[in-house]
Amino acid sequence: MAILDVLVFPNPALREPTVEVTKFDDDLKRILTDMWETMYLSKGVGLAAPQVGYPLRLFISDWEGNKRVIINPEIVEAEGFEAKDEGCLSFPGIFEEIKRPSRIRICYQDESGEFHEDIVEGYLARVYSHETDHLKGKLLIDHLSALKRTFLRKKMKRKVSSKE
Repeated sequence: MAILDVLVFPNPALREPTVEVTKFDDDLKRILTDMWETMYLSKGVGLAAPQVGYPLRLFISDWEGNKRVIINPEIVEAEGFEAKDEGCLSFPGIFEEIKRPSRIRICYQDESGEFHEDIVEGYLARVYSHETDHLKGKLLIDHLSALKRTFLRKKMKRKVSSKE
């Protein structure tokens, strides 16, 4: 088990395309184990593989006992929208109001490759939508107005350069 580095904006790897997971083997299990450890240490409720340098279409989530490995997800239906504060491990300390679906239907595979379909609502729909965005190279900042994006880019660049 290893703690992985969570990539922080503006790291270009966060925008890289992801590839479908086709092998459900020991390498995948190792990646997932490391991701769980990293997410819990970071006090997150979700973590997408691109956030830790793996360009794979997968994320993990654990909220209120609903612990899931979501691989090759497709949101096939979304309804109702609500704007709420949202954070992201790749934007540490940043919380912005983001509009997301309040209910989604998602199809995915688990760590064994078995197919599932779930309907999730409320906060969990927000988490799944957020993490699925990561798999498309779409970030929290992309949901903001142009003015807020500019401000947040500058703020994040200052944060990153002060740590170097």
